[in-house]
Amino acid sequence: MNILALSDRVEERLYSLISAKHFENIDLILGCGDMPYDYLENMLTLLNAPLYYVPGNHDPEYNEQAPLSHVEGASNLDLKLAREKNFLIAGFGGSIRYRPDGINQYNQFEAFLRAYRLLPGLIWNRIHYGRFLDILITHSPPSGVHDEDTQAHQGFRALVWLIRFARPRYHFHGHTHFFRRNLAPSETTIGITRVVNVFPYKITEAHH
Repeated sequence: MNILALSDRVEERLYSLISAKHFENIDLILGCGDMPYDYLENMLTLLNAPLYYVPGNHDPEYNEQAPLSHVEGASNLDLKLAREKNFLIAGFGGSIRYRPDGINQYNQFEAFLRAYRLLPGLIWNRIHYGRFLDILITHSPPSGVHDEDTQAHQGFRALVWLIRFARPRYHFHGHTHFFRRNLAPSETTIGITRVVNVFPYKITEAHH
């Protein structure tokens, strides 16, 4: 399955690449947070592929009744699970809390409580499909992997636990902005999990 994952920054050049039919074979779009929702809706329309996303710390609080708080035609996967083309997907939105009144922000303890809410669905997957998870999408990186020392860009310890427990093949995240001049890698492995910082976008051929 060919995946286009996006996070944190609008890439206008994607429009020209799509027009030139570079992305004809995209099977799935993943939004890893802090993307304008109209931009995600454009990607969904142009590529005609299912789109799952999680909110970032700069995104609005989700409200099904408020059109501007979600991506029309897509699925908000925050603390939810889905099955797409036989791939089991789960989502975890938000970032570390760095403002007392911040939306989609959580301290480390709150993040663990959120992660535990995925357990019933993961166990159900294990019983019915023989595995917990194939793809995890988050906004924040895991603690100690692709994160930073600054208060706003620390990773979640709960995500390290979740990855080690559920053992997804792929973990896509945003939030930390890696540029070409950075020496740090944009991909890391935890156990069997390929952890990918998708900023600003990444195309991945996913396999079971």
